[in-house]
Amino acid sequence: MTHAAEMLETYPLDMSEPARRALIRCIEECSSCAQVCTACADACLSERTVQELVVCIRTNLDCADICDTTGRVLSRHTGYDTHLTRAILEACAASCRACRAECRRHAEQHEHCQICAEACRRCEDACRELIAALS
Repeated sequence: MTHAAEMLETYPLDMSEPARRALIRCIEECSSCAQVCTACADACLSERTVQELVVCIRTNLDCADICDTTGRVLSRHTGYDTHLTRAILEACAASCRACRAECRRHAEQHEHCQICAEACRRCEDACRELIAALS
């Protein structure tokens, strides 16, 4: 059991099991994506062609920050605001989609970009799944 799952199990208010599973997955994917995007940006900075990767680096760092914030917001349930949660999930999904597209442009030359694009896809999917579960 992951830490996110352990913490949600201790939450005193009821939550449907499908929503709980979607929430756990989204928190975990946001955390993972933030780490992978940060590492991808760092790897890009070490490439000989760093000048060609400036947009990728910026997109990675923006996505990492948005994913980190989304995971943190999703970890708080008291005083929950559905509209804010949906908005941040939409922003996270959009950021992941943009980062994935940018990393895919460089994936053939840089394996770290391929890994990052996949992490972004998983996170975007998890955000979309949670949005659907909130409906």
